[in-house]
Amino acid sequence: MAVQLNHTIVPSRDKHESAKFLADVLGLEVGPAAGPFVPVETANGVTLDFASVPEGDIRTQHYAFLVSEEEFDAGFGRVREAGLTYWADPRRQREGEINHNDGGRGVYFLDPSGHAMELLTVPYGGWPQEK
Repeated sequence: MAVQLNHTIVPSRDKHESAKFLADVLGLEVGPAAGPFVPVETANGVTLDFASVPEGDIRTQHYAFLVSEEEFDAGFGRVREAGLTYWADPRRQREGEINHNDGGRGVYFLDPSGHAMELLTVPYGGWPQEK
């Protein structure tokens, strides 16, 4: 079996709020709570398990989501409709812009717990060349 990422825990101020936020932006469903976790599963089977932790225990993490052009339009539209601040770069210097890295589109925004979320339509380095 090839190595695959199965799940990761996302520390949050409020696991329900953060899971719903991400699911809403990405057009996904929030799964039923399982113990201390509220899951959001992506199309490739990776689950983000949101867990409520004391705010002082949260360290900003970066979560990048590779999406189609249509999913980018929908998710970015939801980010704008929610009135969220967004940036074209991870250092948050190009506010109100998106990027066109590797011939695609990308945008960064923060979730309710301060995690840096990214939507991108082309993986870093671009798509592999067909041989």
